[in-house]
Amino acid sequence: MNTQIRLALDRTPNTNHTGFYVALAKGSYERAGLDVVFISPEEDNYQKAPARRLSLGEAELAITPSESIVSYQTNGIPLLAIATVLARDISAIVTLKESGIDRPKQLDGKVYASYGARYEDDIIRQMIQNDDGRGQFIPHKSPWSGIWRALLTREVDAAWCWLTWEGVRADIEGVDLNQFLFDEYEIPYGYNPVLTTHRDWANKNADALRKFLEATALGFQFAVKNPDEAAKILIKTANHPTLSNRNFVEQSQQIVSGYYLDGEGHWGFMHRNIWVSFVNWMIRNHMLTDLSGELIQRLDVDTLFTNEFLAGVPALIRW
Repeated sequence: MNTQIRLALDRTPNTNHTGFYVALAKGSYERAGLDVVFISPEEDNYQKAPARRLSLGEAELAITPSESIVSYQTNGIPLLAIATVLARDISAIVTLKESGIDRPKQLDGKVYASYGARYEDDIIRQMIQNDDGRGQFIPHKSPWSGIWRALLTREVDAAWCWLTWEGVRADIEGVDLNQFLFDEYEIPYGYNPVLTTHRDWANKNADALRKFLEATALGFQFAVKNPDEAAKILIKTANHPTLSNRNFVEQSQQIVSGYYLDGEGHWGFMHRNIWVSFVNWMIRNHMLTDLSGELIQRLDVDTLFTNEFLAGVPALIRW
C-alpha cells in the first residue's frame, strides 16, 4: 500500500512548484510507493496557511517561508525545514514605477499589501528603517490572489512579490516596477520557500520522506535541463486557470529554472550560514518572543532545518 503524502501548497500552482508536478506526471512518486496529493490554498479560500495545516495534522508536508518554522518553533510546535525549493531567494518588495516610490523610505505613510504573516510587518519596517525611514507604513491584509490587482489599481502602494512570477507578468503586461531587494537593504533574508514538515512525522516516516525528496529532486533537475517541456507538464498536470497563458508560464519557467539548484548542482540543500544569518538578524532586531512574550536572545538553528533526508539525492552535473 502506498504511503499518502499531502503537500499543502503556499499559493496556486506556479513555477516554484514545477518539480513537484513533473515528479507526479512522470510517475516518480508512484514508483517510490507514494501517493502524493496537492492541497491548494484555494480549497478554504486562504483561511489556513500551509504551516497551520501541518500543525493541525491536515498535511504531511507544506511549502512555507523559512520564518514560518521560526514562528511555530517559538510557539512550541516543532516544524522542520527538510529542503529548500529554491537555492536562493528571488522575491522583492515592489512598487509601480509611476507611483514615484523608488526607495523603501518612501513607504512611510503608504499602504503595504500584507499577507498577515507573523514577522512580515517587522521585516518591511526594518527595510524602511535601514533606508533611513521611520518604518511607519499602513499594512493592508490582502488575500494572495488579489494582491497583484490591488497593486495595479493603486489600492495598495507596495507588495511582496516573486520576480519570477509577478515580475515576469509585469514585463509581459508592460507594467514598470521598482524592486527593493532585501540584501540591498542589509536584510539577510533566508530561504523562501522551503519544504516543511512536523519533526515527529519526519522521524516516523524517514524512509518515505527520503523517497519523496529523491523523486522531487528528479523533477526539479528535469526542469533545469528541459524548462520548456517542464512548463508544458506544469500547465497540463496542474490544470489551473493561472497557468492559462503558456507564453507567460514558459518565460517564468526559463528564469526560475536557474534558481532551483545551488552552485554544486544540488536541489534542496540548505547552507547553515544562511539560517544563522537570518535568525541572528531577527534576534538582533528583537523580533523573536516566546509564548510568554519574553524576547528570545538565542535560537539553535540546527533545530530549524536538516539536510539529512536529502542524503540520497545526487547532484545534477552541468557541463
